[in-house]
Amino acid sequence: MSEALDAVFVGFQQALAGRYSLERELGRGGMGIVYLAREVRLDRLVAIKLLPPHLAAHPPLRERFLREARTAARLSQPNIVQIFSVDEVGGFVFFVMAYVNGETLAHRVATRGPLAPAEAARIVREVAWALAYAHAQGVVHRDVKPENILLEQGMDRALVADFGIARLAHASGKTGVGEVMGTPEFMSPEQIAGEAVDGRSDLYSLGAVGYYALSGRLPFDGGSAAATMVQHLTRHPPAVLAVAPAVPRPVAQAIDRCLAKLPGERFATGEALAEALGDAMEIRRETPVAVRSFVNRARGSLALFGGFYLGILPALISHLSHLLAAGAAWTSYPILFLSGASAIVVLVPPGFALRQMRRLLARGYGPDDVAQGLRLTAERRHEEYRFEHGPRATMVERATRVVSVAALGVAGVTTAGLLTGQLPQLLWGIPVVAGYIGLISGVRWMVGAWRRAGKGSFWGRIWGGPVGRWLFRVGGIGLRRGMMVAVGRPTELALGSAADALFDALPKEIRRALGDLPATIRGLESHAQRIRKEIEGFDRAQVDAGQGPRPSTAQSRRDDVIADLRAARESAGLRLSAVVGALETIRLDLLRLRAGTGSLESVTADLTAAREVGDRTDLLLQGEGEVTALLEKGAS
Repeated sequence: MSEALDAVFVGFQQALAGRYSLERELGRGGMGIVYLAREVRLDRLVAIKLLPPHLAAHPPLRERFLREARTAARLSQPNIVQIFSVDEVGGFVFFVMAYVNGETLAHRVATRGPLAPAEAARIVREVAWALAYAHAQGVVHRDVKPENILLEQGMDRALVADFGIARLAHASGKTGVGEVMGTPEFMSPEQIAGEAVDGRSDLYSLGAVGYYALSGRLPFDGGSAAATMVQHLTRHPPAVLAVAPAVPRPVAQAIDRCLAKLPGERFATGEALAEALGDAMEIRRETPVAVRSFVNRARGSLALFGGFYLGILPALISHLSHLLAAGAAWTSYPILFLSGASAIVVLVPPGFALRQMRRLLARGYGPDDVAQGLRLTAERRHEEYRFEHGPRATMVERATRVVSVAALGVAGVTTAGLLTGQLPQLLWGIPVVAGYIGLISGVRWMVGAWRRAGKGSFWGRIWGGPVGRWLFRVGGIGLRRGMMVAVGRPTELALGSAADALFDALPKEIRRALGDLPATIRGLESHAQRIRKEIEGFDRAQVDAGQGPRPSTAQSRRDDVIADLRAARESAGLRLSAVVGALETIRLDLLRLRAGTGSLESVTADLTAAREVGDRTDLLLQGEGEVTALLEKGAS
């Protein structure tokens, strides 16, 4: 701390004695020094922003500082740092605000790199709400930048700070026309040009902030303040997807729209931006911890158990067959040892999976939850993988593919040679080593290809299909289900799982009479999942239709398309309600049947009605792709 700063600190503390106790300096800018302090009477930490004495000596600057601090003090919103008081004491001009324990968005990006799309979209959305509130009060921030966005520790809430150069937009003569104030990297074109600004200028700056948070890059960086401002005036930044390909397209489009040169081409209000981001980000259910653990363990064990089957088991069998061919007795120690080892290799993977399945079943989850968890995991990994490795195969992935093919070839040839006696049994370790190398390399290459392409539902289809259901049925033999309710699953899957459990508990003769009930449940679940995807498609199309420049000649057509999309979405919602309602009816029928108050005839009648709902849904879903494509084409 310099001598001059020491003198300011000491003098300011003397002026505040008995009211506030200064602890340390938090930072400084062109219009103020910020201190961490403790408010004596309320015994709470606060932040105090002081107008430096050499600036406070100029009446116009002092008046402006006080006026703008009092303007900001009127703002009370969860995402705006609250100002408690504005004061002058002993020649010191300052205001007291809430202390936010956390870090700035600038610090987070600088230390951790670009944010995940969902995190960045959430932060931008919260800041948009804050700005919308301020704009409704007639206040334009004029300096929205990562350094002025605080992220609260623990809750990670975004708060906007430093309305220090804000203006009352409606105050005559005080809008700052002709002044250039702000941070060059995040200033709007009209702000740079010294023109009158409104809330849309802040949204441009927020778009630049979102661009930086998603990509780790500035929209423009001319090397100097003047060059950067010229670029804001004359050039369009690279599209968000060009610098951050893993960002969901609707989120990228929302940020790109904020950075439009003309204010009329941006979002009209902060609420509109927040709404667009809310529609753009798919609300993903958090995978329950029990399902997440099962998925992670299954994925981590794939290479290990696959290596057992591909490498060790063929070697054990070939060695065993060689001993038997040489006349060894079945009761001899080598034969018993190799037979036991082969049995262990065969039974360990299913036993491990069975143990995990029973733990999952005991907590109320089933194959549908595993399939859902695998799908959500694949989607998240797709975004992360494309961000980390880009849209094309890397050199490492191409090399692992070559190694995999070569190693598996060696394993196959040596295994065949051992089984036919063409190679000595001393070489039995070759297929083991080659099998492991080939399997691990192949899995690495295939996983990379699947993640980059957005695929990854293969295992989801396996676990959610007949094989997975049969495995879970076997795993549930003798298991008494717990009372825990599985959460985090779509309603149709929860109803289907409950109906399955009720059906399995019925006497065998009743199950035989209702033999097609499980298939009907699976069909209704599938229909509901497809309708949900259809609704998501309509939501994305509405976001696309509501973004981008709107020439007056196309405005009417665009409004018609949006209306059609909303009507189609409403229709899909009604179909979803009908399908879920049919599942609910089946579950209630099974409950009544188990309680002895229902009849087989009523269940059969409701099953027939449910199948009719499914058939009607099938007919309507057949044209889903064509309708969505036409509406999206019209939206563009």
